[in-house]
Amino acid sequence: MKVRHSQRKGSKIELQMTPMIDIVFQLLVFFIMTFKIVTPEGDFNIKMPLAAPARGQPDPDMIPPIRVRLESHASGNLANIKMGEQNFQKSFDSLNNEIREMAGGKNAAGPSEASAMEVEIDADYNLQFEYVIETITAVSGYVTKDPEGRPKIVKLIEKIKFAPLQKPQ
Repeated sequence: MKVRHSQRKGSKIELQMTPMIDIVFQLLVFFIMTFKIVTPEGDFNIKMPLAAPARGQPDPDMIPPIRVRLESHASGNLANIKMGEQNFQKSFDSLNNEIREMAGGKNAAGPSEASAMEVEIDADYNLQFEYVIETITAVSGYVTKDPEGRPKIVKLIEKIKFAPLQKPQ
Protein backbone atom coordinates (compact mmCIF):
# COMPACT_ATOMS: atom_id res chain seq x y z
CA MET A 1 0.00 0.00 0.00
CA LYS A 2 1.48 3.32 -0.97
CA VAL A 3 1.02 6.29 1.22
CA ARG A 4 1.27 9.50 -0.71
CA HIS A 5 2.25 12.76 0.77
CA SER A 6 3.46 15.99 -0.61
CA GLN A 7 6.81 17.56 -0.07
CA ARG A 8 5.32 20.41 1.94
CA LYS A 9 6.63 20.72 5.48
CA GLY A 10 3.29 21.01 7.25
CA SER A 11 1.58 17.94 5.74
CA LYS A 12 0.74 14.81 7.79
CA ILE A 13 0.35 11.20 6.76
CA GLU A 14 -3.11 10.02 7.74
CA LEU A 15 -4.01 6.36 8.22
CA GLN A 16 -7.60 5.34 7.68
CA MET A 17 -8.71 3.88 11.06
CA THR A 18 -12.31 3.04 10.16
CA PRO A 19 -11.47 0.02 7.94
CA MET A 20 -9.04 -1.31 10.57
CA ILE A 21 -11.69 -1.09 13.30
CA ASP A 22 -14.21 -2.81 11.00
CA ILE A 23 -11.79 -5.70 10.41
CA VAL A 24 -11.06 -6.07 14.14
CA PHE A 25 -14.78 -6.23 14.95
CA GLN A 26 -15.41 -8.74 12.15
CA LEU A 27 -12.63 -10.98 13.50
CA LEU A 28 -13.99 -10.64 17.03
CA VAL A 29 -17.51 -11.62 15.93
CA PHE A 30 -16.12 -14.52 13.88
CA PHE A 31 -14.20 -15.99 16.83
CA ILE A 32 -17.07 -15.52 19.26
CA MET A 33 -19.56 -17.19 16.92
CA THR A 34 -17.30 -20.18 16.11
CA PHE A 35 -16.17 -20.88 19.70
CA LYS A 36 -17.58 -24.14 21.06
CA ILE A 37 -17.34 -25.22 24.67
CA VAL A 38 -16.54 -28.92 24.96
CA THR A 39 -17.32 -30.94 28.07
CA PRO A 40 -14.20 -32.44 29.60
CA GLU A 41 -13.58 -36.06 28.75
CA GLY A 42 -12.33 -38.57 31.25
CA ASP A 43 -13.31 -36.53 34.29
CA PHE A 44 -13.90 -39.31 36.80
CA ASN A 45 -14.07 -39.07 40.57
CA ILE A 46 -12.03 -42.18 41.38
CA LYS A 47 -10.81 -43.30 44.80
CA MET A 48 -7.75 -45.51 44.78
CA PRO A 49 -7.29 -48.07 47.58
CA LEU A 50 -5.46 -46.85 50.67
CA ALA A 51 -2.15 -48.34 51.77
CA ALA A 52 -3.51 -49.32 55.18
CA PRO A 53 -7.09 -50.16 56.20
CA ALA A 54 -9.03 -47.38 57.91
CA ARG A 55 -9.66 -47.71 61.63
CA GLY A 56 -13.02 -47.23 63.30
CA GLN A 57 -16.59 -48.26 62.68
CA PRO A 58 -18.19 -47.56 59.27
CA ASP A 59 -21.10 -45.13 59.09
CA PRO A 60 -24.36 -47.15 59.29
CA ASP A 61 -26.16 -44.64 57.03
CA MET A 62 -23.74 -45.25 54.17
CA ILE A 63 -24.99 -47.25 51.22
CA PRO A 64 -22.64 -50.19 50.60
CA PRO A 65 -20.79 -49.93 47.28
CA ILE A 66 -21.98 -51.87 44.26
CA ARG A 67 -19.28 -54.44 43.57
CA VAL A 68 -18.46 -55.12 39.93
CA ARG A 69 -16.18 -58.13 39.44
CA LEU A 70 -14.15 -58.38 36.22
CA GLU A 71 -12.77 -61.85 35.53
CA SER A 72 -10.13 -62.47 32.90
CA HIS A 73 -8.53 -65.28 30.95
CA ALA A 74 -4.82 -65.99 31.39
CA SER A 75 -4.18 -63.88 28.26
CA GLY A 76 -5.69 -60.79 29.92
CA ASN A 77 -8.89 -60.74 27.86
CA LEU A 78 -12.21 -60.28 29.62
CA ALA A 79 -13.90 -63.54 30.55
CA ASN A 80 -16.90 -62.35 32.57
CA ILE A 81 -18.56 -59.37 34.31
CA LYS A 82 -20.40 -59.96 37.57
CA MET A 83 -22.37 -57.58 39.74
CA GLY A 84 -23.63 -59.27 42.88
CA GLU A 85 -25.35 -62.45 41.72
CA GLN A 86 -25.89 -61.20 38.17
CA ASN A 87 -23.69 -62.37 35.34
CA PHE A 88 -23.40 -60.04 32.32
CA GLN A 89 -21.40 -62.33 29.95
CA LYS A 90 -18.94 -59.60 28.81
CA SER A 91 -21.75 -57.14 27.94
CA PHE A 92 -20.99 -53.58 29.04
CA ASP A 93 -24.37 -52.46 27.61
CA SER A 94 -26.19 -54.83 29.98
CA LEU A 95 -24.12 -53.52 32.88
CA ASN A 96 -24.97 -49.93 31.89
CA ASN A 97 -28.70 -50.78 31.64
CA GLU A 98 -28.66 -52.38 35.10
CA ILE A 99 -26.89 -49.35 36.61
CA ARG A 100 -29.43 -47.06 34.92
CA GLU A 101 -32.27 -49.07 36.47
CA MET A 102 -30.64 -48.84 39.90
CA ALA A 103 -30.09 -45.07 39.51
CA GLY A 104 -33.71 -44.24 38.83
CA GLY A 105 -34.90 -45.99 35.71
CA LYS A 106 -33.87 -46.09 32.06
CA ASN A 107 -36.04 -43.15 31.03
CA ALA A 108 -35.15 -40.88 33.93
CA ALA A 109 -33.76 -37.52 32.87
CA GLY A 110 -31.04 -37.71 35.49
CA PRO A 111 -29.99 -39.95 38.36
CA SER A 112 -31.90 -39.43 41.58
CA GLU A 113 -30.16 -41.84 43.94
CA ALA A 114 -26.93 -42.05 41.96
CA SER A 115 -25.21 -39.21 43.81
CA ALA A 116 -25.07 -41.38 46.96
CA MET A 117 -24.18 -44.59 45.12
CA GLU A 118 -20.63 -45.90 44.83
CA VAL A 119 -19.12 -48.61 42.65
CA GLU A 120 -16.18 -50.79 43.62
CA ILE A 121 -14.37 -52.38 40.69
CA ASP A 122 -12.67 -55.67 41.52
CA ALA A 123 -10.55 -56.70 38.53
CA ASP A 124 -8.35 -59.74 38.05
CA TYR A 125 -4.63 -59.06 38.30
CA ASN A 126 -3.82 -59.67 34.63
CA LEU A 127 -6.92 -58.01 33.10
CA GLN A 128 -6.17 -55.62 30.25
CA PHE A 129 -6.70 -51.96 31.16
CA GLU A 130 -9.15 -51.26 28.31
CA TYR A 131 -11.80 -53.41 30.03
CA VAL A 132 -11.47 -51.39 33.23
CA ILE A 133 -12.03 -48.19 31.23
CA GLU A 134 -15.09 -49.75 29.53
CA THR A 135 -16.46 -50.62 32.99
CA ILE A 136 -15.90 -47.06 34.25
CA THR A 137 -17.69 -45.76 31.15
CA ALA A 138 -20.62 -48.16 31.66
CA VAL A 139 -21.21 -47.22 35.31
CA SER A 140 -20.49 -43.49 35.13
CA GLY A 141 -23.10 -42.48 32.55
CA TYR A 142 -24.31 -42.56 28.98
CA VAL A 143 -24.80 -40.26 26.00
CA THR A 144 -28.26 -39.35 24.72
CA LYS A 145 -29.67 -36.63 22.47
CA ASP A 146 -31.40 -33.49 23.70
CA PRO A 147 -34.58 -32.17 21.96
CA GLU A 148 -32.47 -30.23 19.43
CA GLY A 149 -30.56 -33.39 18.48
CA ARG A 150 -27.28 -32.46 20.17
CA PRO A 151 -25.45 -35.07 22.25
CA LYS A 152 -26.06 -34.83 25.99
CA ILE A 153 -24.09 -36.64 28.70
CA VAL A 154 -26.19 -38.11 31.53
CA LYS A 155 -24.09 -38.86 34.60
CA LEU A 156 -24.98 -41.85 36.73
CA ILE A 157 -22.45 -42.88 39.37
CA GLU A 158 -19.51 -40.59 39.99
CA LYS A 159 -17.99 -42.33 43.01
CA ILE A 160 -15.80 -45.14 41.72
CA LYS A 161 -13.17 -47.00 43.69
CA PHE A 162 -10.96 -50.00 43.09
CA ALA A 163 -10.55 -53.11 45.23
CA PRO A 164 -6.93 -53.97 46.02
CA LEU A 165 -5.41 -56.24 43.39
CA GLN A 166 -4.77 -59.86 44.36
CA LYS A 167 -1.81 -61.55 42.68
CA PRO A 168 -2.70 -64.90 41.10
CA GLN A 169 -1.74 -68.00 43.07
